[in-house]
Amino acid sequence: MHLKFKNKKITGILSVLPSNEIHYLDEIDNYNFSEKQSVKLGKIMGYGTQRIVDNKTTVSDLCVFGMNYLFDNKLLDKDAIGAVVLCTQSPDYFLPATSNVISGRLALSQDVISMDINQGCAGFEVGLMQAFMLLNTGNINKVVLLNADVLSKKISIKDRNSRPLVGDGATITIIENSSDDEEIDMFIKMDGTSALSLQIPAGGFRLPSTPETAELTKDESGNLRALDHLVMKGDEVFNFVQTKVPEIIQEMFDTLKIDKSYFDYYLFHQPNKFMLEKLAEKMNIPYEQMPNNISQKYGNGSSTTVPLNVCENIGEKALTDSYKVCFGGFGVGLTWSVIKWKLEKLDFCKIINY
Repeated sequence: MHLKFKNKKITGILSVLPSNEIHYLDEIDNYNFSEKQSVKLGKIMGYGTQRIVDNKTTVSDLCVFGMNYLFDNKLLDKDAIGAVVLCTQSPDYFLPATSNVISGRLALSQDVISMDINQGCAGFEVGLMQAFMLLNTGNINKVVLLNADVLSKKISIKDRNSRPLVGDGATITIIENSSDDEEIDMFIKMDGTSALSLQIPAGGFRLPSTPETAELTKDESGNLRALDHLVMKGDEVFNFVQTKVPEIIQEMFDTLKIDKSYFDYYLFHQPNKFMLEKLAEKMNIPYEQMPNNISQKYGNGSSTTVPLNVCENIGEKALTDSYKVCFGGFGVGLTWSVIKWKLEKLDFCKIINY
């Protein structure tokens, strides 16, 4: 699906990361593998450090902290907000919607629309799409897009497939109407037939959590996890990324009659260093144009990785310069999307600790 939008701009991005940092090498004794095997795998995959919340911290805590930072530093006017859109797969509650909880804690106006979107790796792009549609109503001029997850709570500490990848955190992106006629092109696809390639089997109404679903069992690779934990079919996901993502990028090139040299940066979701390097090599794009340092420095934060990518790899340069960027998300759903975007000078672009 090719979607076109105009007269929209991002005016600021704030990333909020837990202060607690975990090092991969400090946890290899948890895994049912030799130290030599784990160290070798860590080097290949780029496992490094992760930011992980404590047991009490939730998505709303991270988002409220970040929003109050913006209010206190006069970077965002509370009264100008027309809508709050939250993309998360780790809500505070089944109900109410966590976006409503956040709006209530911030004492936002009752006219502010609040909505949750259950999306992961492509959640930034899906969230932008929703923000654009809200801005098109004519009555909303500023949307706050929150991307946040604390999925470390749903991953077994003895699962070497997933534990070294995860990172918690939140990002806050401000999207506004603009007089600029620059076209925004979004290409998005979804394949529900492969939805269970990434899943948490238990905990919903299909399979409620019980003492039995919390019991650890060993998989064929030697990892220990429960039905309450996230499970990823690694080979399926890797093959999906290496085939479907280049295809949708080429579709964008062909449709818009541009080539890879059009973009200054390819700011993609970062599941791990290895996957991004292979993707860059397949597309013949220099590593410096497709950064792969987020997962090894902070962990895979699901839908937060793309805006965090902007803060980490462009940062303060985004306050003075403009860049042609390709945003890209791919993963759980399965969902994959790319957006052609001209990133104009931002009011703020930074990372803070919670």
